[in-house]
Amino acid sequence: MNKKLAAALSGGAVLVMALSGCSDDGNKELDNWAKSLCGQIKPQLEKSVKAQQAIIATAADGNREEIKKVDSASFQASADAYTAIAGALEKAGPPPVDDGEKIQNDTVKELNAASKAYEDLKKQSDAMDAKDDSPEGVMAFSDDLKKIADELGKIQDEGADALKSLTEGEVGKAIAAQPDCKVESASPSS
Repeated sequence: MNKKLAAALSGGAVLVMALSGCSDDGNKELDNWAKSLCGQIKPQLEKSVKAQQAIIATAADGNREEIKKVDSASFQASADAYTAIAGALEKAGPPPVDDGEKIQNDTVKELNAASKAYEDLKKQSDAMDAKDDSPEGVMAFSDDLKKIADELGKIQDEGADALKSLTEGEVGKAIAAQPDCKVESASPSS
């Protein structure tokens, strides 16, 4: 029942994957900026991955109460992580590159939008009826879960697009070179 939701997460945390690319030698000022940012966001990246791993772990369970509880907590954890990452990026300031301020502002805006989207998923998850054991109730729960999984897929796609400016070019190379921005991504067990 929760397999669709787990499949939506199979790519792992969008931010984690986006920040774990190849590295290249960059300029010292940019490298220091990236090191500062990554040092601040590593706990949030880990929180996001753990939240996704919790959803994946409950996918095979089939226990609707547990699925609802874990999904709700995981969506809230992801929302909190994205908000904290946006705050860390604001605190770090713009990256010292051309259009650095635009990169920072656009990414903060999109991270906050992703946080709100995760909060909306939490509300949807909280509203699901996991106690109705009738065939109709089970079907309704399954349908609600599918809607959430579809919405999660959209959020992750939008999140990847939002992070493009932060993960491409000089900035992306500097971030990718930082060990604190590399966290194991979530992936479903086969």
